[in-house]
Amino acid sequence: MTTAERPRHVTVAGRRVRHRIDGVGEPVVLLHGIGRSMRDFAAQHELLAERFRVHSVDLPGYGGSLPMVDPYNLPSLARFVGRYLDAVGVHRPAHLVGSSLGGAIAMQLAVTERHRVGSLALVGSAGFGREVSLALRLLTLRPLGRAMLVPSRAAARRTELALFHDPAFATAERITYALEAARLPYTARVLLATARSLGQYQGVRQQWRQDLLARMAELDVPTLVVWGERDRVLPAAHIEAARAALPKARTHLFPDCGHLPQIERAEEFHRLLLDFWGVSVPTGGRPTTTTGPAPDAGS
Repeated sequence: MTTAERPRHVTVAGRRVRHRIDGVGEPVVLLHGIGRSMRDFAAQHELLAERFRVHSVDLPGYGGSLPMVDPYNLPSLARFVGRYLDAVGVHRPAHLVGSSLGGAIAMQLAVTERHRVGSLALVGSAGFGREVSLALRLLTLRPLGRAMLVPSRAAARRTELALFHDPAFATAERITYALEAARLPYTARVLLATARSLGQYQGVRQQWRQDLLARMAELDVPTLVVWGERDRVLPAAHIEAARAALPKARTHLFPDCGHLPQIERAEEFHRLLLDFWGVSVPTGGRPTTTTGPAPDAGS
């Protein structure tokens, strides 16, 4: 890991948070999913930093960020993102890219603090349907959920394999990191609290989904919804629900792709984002803005 790639830490609401900032231009914020970390956006961070001021952040209690004191519900997690943006000096609307739970958090921030959000890119996002993987549903059951989170290399491998259509992406390095993260003293508690707040054995809770989508439908915020056709965490059928709930949103379905198209289809995903944000990449040249405000040197 080079110096430029090394994550930093910032204090947010009195808690240490791991993050990474690179690049110059309009602010982009990358938000990972439940049980994950900002490493899920490492490739996109590198690519986007050629044109944007990119912020990757570990949500509280995940990766290298300490847990927050607030309850692990969607409003609290969205409020954390707002506090993070204040802590790092982002005072203009940002492009939010949210994967899975990160997509629901991005939508929640948009409906509660609209001035912070320039656009939304929702990647296999929670919030569009009840169906979710059996593993996440079982986490909501006591005491089975905690027993499932006893760290083991076999469990880490199963988790990584479930995220990708192509098993080659479940590398030994990713499995090792997942096992290390599972062994952190707060990982199980935070993961269980998050899962039980948002879901139950029957699936993702209906009330928060309905409330969130109803408020989202009232917003005029540019939105892109993408999914992997072979997603085994949140099924690709949810993209149809997204189209119905957010008829103005752009959508894209990646064939032969799992839950993390930002990894499994990194180059194509990157081009999709640039096109959504009105940026073209001339052959042999650097990205140029075709629409929207000109970038500046700050966040």
